[in-house]
Amino acid sequence: MTKDPESPRYDPKDDPKVTTASEAAAKGDIPNELPPETATITFHQRLERNATLLLAASFAVVTIGGIVEIAPLFWLENTIEEVEGMRPYTPLELAGREIYVREGCYVCHSQMIRPMRDEVERYGHYSLAAESMWDHPFQWGSKRTGPDLARVGGRYSDEWHVDHLTDPQSVVPESVMPVYAFLGETPVTGEHVDDLLRTHRFVGVPYTDEMVAAARADFRVQADPEGDWGGLVERYGEAVQVRNFDGRPGLTEMDALIAYLQMLGTLVDFSTFESEPVLEAAVQE
Repeated sequence: MTKDPESPRYDPKDDPKVTTASEAAAKGDIPNELPPETATITFHQRLERNATLLLAASFAVVTIGGIVEIAPLFWLENTIEEVEGMRPYTPLELAGREIYVREGCYVCHSQMIRPMRDEVERYGHYSLAAESMWDHPFQWGSKRTGPDLARVGGRYSDEWHVDHLTDPQSVVPESVMPVYAFLGETPVTGEHVDDLLRTHRFVGVPYTDEMVAAARADFRVQADPEGDWGGLVERYGEAVQVRNFDGRPGLTEMDALIAYLQMLGTLVDFSTFESEPVLEAAVQE
């Protein structure tokens, strides 16, 4: 038995034929009335066929959803949980952060450790919202050509950072990072660092008048361990790192960038920090 009409064994009775509407109507197999449409289907058809009505309905849905999600925020003083140890950047660290952004470091490095076991084991405790609450803009990033830097502070020595920025391949042979040796040859004076603090205070960073007034002095003394840095520590806390970061005479962009990198992820004491039980359980799985 075959369904090939050209085959000698072909039998038309074994080949089912598709019945056309005309043939079925002649046999009386087609009902006189189609199944009635429900009210929901009828309304939906009208909605899809009327562009103005569809636009108005879409706008209403988006408006209601937006109000439900956004309106409660107006009754909350702060949506970020405060964490002990967090402070604004020192003037030198803030200048280093500006260099970090200027050079596009965020394109290849993230600063966001997700609450996943593989990331926590590699980089350290997952990132907290409070750790980037003073970042404008935040440096979470979206790509990791290089490793995450959220906990890079204190992981390497200042000398390692100098070598890495001067010649990345000398410490990481497979690195595709460009050379930033010019940072060590570019002096930085901090002439306008007080204006930088005022700008960040305008967008919510809690810099006091005293911090702004002493910004230039604090900027210089953080890289001078022989200077009078007592006021700097009093304003920003005992965890402030004071030393000649690039190990060379004078204050350069290399000092500022390394000062910024060496404080990343060091402000929160995770040995005493208590995380949410649900999130902690998710990390352990």
